[in-house]
Amino acid sequence: MFAAQLPTHSLMQRAGLSVARLALALYPHAQTFWIACGPGNNGGDGLEAAHHLRQWGKTVDLTWVGSPERCSPDTLASFKRARASGVEVASEPPRQFDVVIDALLGIGSSQASDTGPRGNSGQNQGPLANWIELMNRHTAPVLSIDLPSGLDADTGCAGPQTVRAQATLSLVTLKPGTFTALGRDHAGDIWFDPLGCDASTVPGLQASARLPAASSRLASREGAPHASHKGAFGDVTVIGGAPGMTGAALLAATAALHAGAGRVLVGLLDGGSMAVDVQLPELMFRPVESLDLSQGVVVCGCGGGNAVRAVLPKVLSTALMAVLDADALNAIAVDDNLQTQLRHRAARGKPAVLTPHPLEAARLLGCSAAQVQANRLDAAGRLAERFACCVVLKGSGSVIAMPGQIPQINPSGNARLATAGTGDVLAGLLGAALVGKRSNEEVFQAACDAVYRHGEVASDWPTSHPLTAAGLASRL
Repeated sequence: MFAAQLPTHSLMQRAGLSVARLALALYPHAQTFWIACGPGNNGGDGLEAAHHLRQWGKTVDLTWVGSPERCSPDTLASFKRARASGVEVASEPPRQFDVVIDALLGIGSSQASDTGPRGNSGQNQGPLANWIELMNRHTAPVLSIDLPSGLDADTGCAGPQTVRAQATLSLVTLKPGTFTALGRDHAGDIWFDPLGCDASTVPGLQASARLPAASSRLASREGAPHASHKGAFGDVTVIGGAPGMTGAALLAATAALHAGAGRVLVGLLDGGSMAVDVQLPELMFRPVESLDLSQGVVVCGCGGGNAVRAVLPKVLSTALMAVLDADALNAIAVDDNLQTQLRHRAARGKPAVLTPHPLEAARLLGCSAAQVQANRLDAAGRLAERFACCVVLKGSGSVIAMPGQIPQINPSGNARLATAGTGDVLAGLLGAALVGKRSNEEVFQAACDAVYRHGEVASDWPTSHPLTAAGLASRL
């Protein structure tokens, strides 16, 4: 059921009750609540929450940038309910409070009002700016309604006047911006209440990002036939490791091995410095020119340097399935012929997965990394359409996009992944996950599962030990 089909005021009543219940569940010992309300419906949700908290015996200090004369009918009804419960409206925040409920802007962050929440520069002004600044420097926890005020619901972009919440209750539908870019840092722990609505009926939400289901089945052979052999689990071929960067290729190969590939072959681009890895003797080293790229999955580019340019035409034309990372992407970005080859792969039924970080994505799109980060969903989608392939735009809330698929934002992972080599591990993990996949749906789901698993290991990492790429690969 969509909001328009509900009786008047019922959606705001549901929202306010949900906020009040969550506030008590999260902070059961809190006695004093400062509820900061904006002029729109987000403020109305806060007014409704104030009504319930006051009825439940809590001290409620409410500030409201709005007026009964200019608010919506629903907000006016909630204002009257709050006043009837004994809630007073103050012009200034209280001196002491245990919890803050941020009901200032929600998804209406770009809206202006006569109270002057935003000036021509787009910055909050007047009481809103002061209240946000107080929320961010005070020690009391902040619960934001629907979205931290000032955060962009679609992109996760945030400025200095964006609320930094400890928890956010997302209503009706999850907001992509809370899971990517700066959104994860500003939203804190994310809770969700659909309020009895079917979000699939909300216009425009069909293109929103979804969360992938948790999956730890990538390396599992549970239920596989007893008569299986290594060929049944496919080959992953890793090409990379130019002089001085051998470690990148080895990390990708290690990840592919631990993620369940039947065989992992390694073609180093440093002139053949290794014939065996004594730590992982299972890896099979071969001269690059002798590798059969028409079988299994080819992971190309990890530590490839300039040397990878010479092998990319063969990879793009021959590989049944390709994962293109790092220097392979940099080479494609400056070579029109390689870009044409990449685009033509889809028409020949040979999928590819690109794994750029923001700067590599910017090079491929011909823009700046800041522009990519300003709208990560859009950037990933444009890359996927331009090269007719699956794209994993790495970063906080990695975005997985593919033509014909709803983009997904990965919720797992943390800052422990911000160390050298973890991207190479992801490339190898993707290689193993893609073995045997052919259709766009299979490729897309495998990419989502691999990205989730990569972050899941970091999320579960012991806090007493620093995460390293080699350790990450071995725990897959």
